Amino acid sequence: MVTTHKRNHTLLLGLMALILVVVLAGCGAKNNEGGNAEPAGNAAANNTTAAGESTDAATAEEPQSRVVKHAMGETTITGTPMKVVVLTNEGTEALLALGVKPVGAVKSWTGDPWYEHIAAEMEGVTEVGEESQPNLEVIAGLQPDLIIGNKMRQEKVYEQLKAIAPTVMSEDLRGEWQNNFKLYAEALGKTAEGEALLAAFDERIADFKSKAGDKVNETVSVVRFMDGKTRVYHTNTFSGLLFGKLGLARTEMTKNAKDAFVDEITKERLPEADADRLFYFTYETGDGKANATETEWTGDPLWQGLSAVKNGKAYKVSDAIWNTAGGIKAANLMLDELYTIYELQQ
Repeated sequence: MVTTHKRNHTLLLGLMALILVVVLAGCGAKNNEGGNAEPAGNAAANNTTAAGESTDAATAEEPQSRVVKHAMGETTITGTPMKVVVLTNEGTEALLALGVKPVGAVKSWTGDPWYEHIAAEMEGVTEVGEESQPNLEVIAGLQPDLIIGNKMRQEKVYEQLKAIAPTVMSEDLRGEWQNNFKLYAEALGKTAEGEALLAAFDERIADFKSKAGDKVNETVSVVRFMDGKTRVYHTNTFSGLLFGKLGLARTEMTKNAKDAFVDEITKERLPEADADRLFYFTYETGDGKANATETEWTGDPLWQGLSAVKNGKAYKVSDAIWNTAGGIKAANLMLDELYTIYELQQ
């Protein structure tokens, strides 16, 4: 009986030991699973977060597109243009003022190939022909991501230009340069910067007017010497538009002009161009002919007899700045000169 009891007791202890080993082994397996895998709920949440972060990153990296309306229709521009070709002189000034150096630009009307006042900033820029005849092959070779042009100059080649890169065109070159400037800033994705520059220019206009006082009532006239001809420039010109903003008085010749742009005159009409202040510039292309016209006319007794000349108020100024360049940089430089000429403090 005792022997049987001991045997049963031993069997019971062995069975209990076996059960304990199995239980411990199961717990160990559960603990290992818990250490390497997160609860289902947390895993799902983390997967959602990861997917969201991935989506956000993709969205952030995806370039934004915008549609720009212009003289030739609408153009979609994606991202920030980095390689810009510009096909007008005033457009070149707009880019430089906005901190964008073009990869290519049409040559300046005078200069080799750029106007003196922008030459340093244009170092290394490829010349792509003239406004009236841009070189499409050279433009294509630059692989631009944006082309800025003008309908009045390049309407005939618009289709070819837009086949090279997204192309935006201003309407004309005889109106307010500020309108074109706003379009160019929009195309570059720099609308805010453009508005700030225009606001600063308007502040300068207001400052000049307030400081000039009654001096704005002194009449002004503009004469341009060219190869074999002389012109008087009126209201709808680069200088004329600025005079209008400044409130400078104009002569009867300008007030009564049939063409708001220009009168081509003979020497006999010089007295009509006289004013309290007379500004003149010469469109010299390098052959000396325009300079010869200037020398001939300014040496004539009719010129010497003008009241502005006799009173020391006939000012020779830069054709590029006062007329030909036609952009924001030239406008500010012209205003600088007017502050000096009118003896005003900036």
